[in-house]
Amino acid sequence: MYPAEIVAPMAQELTQVGFEELNTPDKVDSALNASEGTVLLMVNSVCGCAAGSARPAVRASLDNEKKPGRLTTVFAGFDLEATEQARKHLLPYPPSSPAVALFKDGRLVHMIERHHIEGNPANVIAENLKAAFDEYC
Repeated sequence: MYPAEIVAPMAQELTQVGFEELNTPDKVDSALNASEGTVLLMVNSVCGCAAGSARPAVRASLDNEKKPGRLTTVFAGFDLEATEQARKHLLPYPPSSPAVALFKDGRLVHMIERHHIEGNPANVIAENLKAAFDEYC
């Protein structure tokens, strides 16, 4: 498990723009089982692709007319039980961090896995998310 002092600034990159930390399995279930509305979930990570592409992309994607109603995050390697519970909601996709998922009315409708993030610039990932927001939000 990563130390809190390492994770805190990386988590703040999302919480300062309105993301809610889901740090327990119950909070994960409550957010992702919402029967109405849209929820964006970012599985945050300490890796370089999270810092260089995923977090900047997620923040940039919010500069869009349509946006998810709720912004949420779990931190892989820190919020262990919450991340494990979130990954159950992400099936059939294998565990991936970082990852970004969009849920609508409690159903997973869009997924960006680590292999979609690695090697892609933040603006490309942000445009992918904006297209998903335009379709589902």
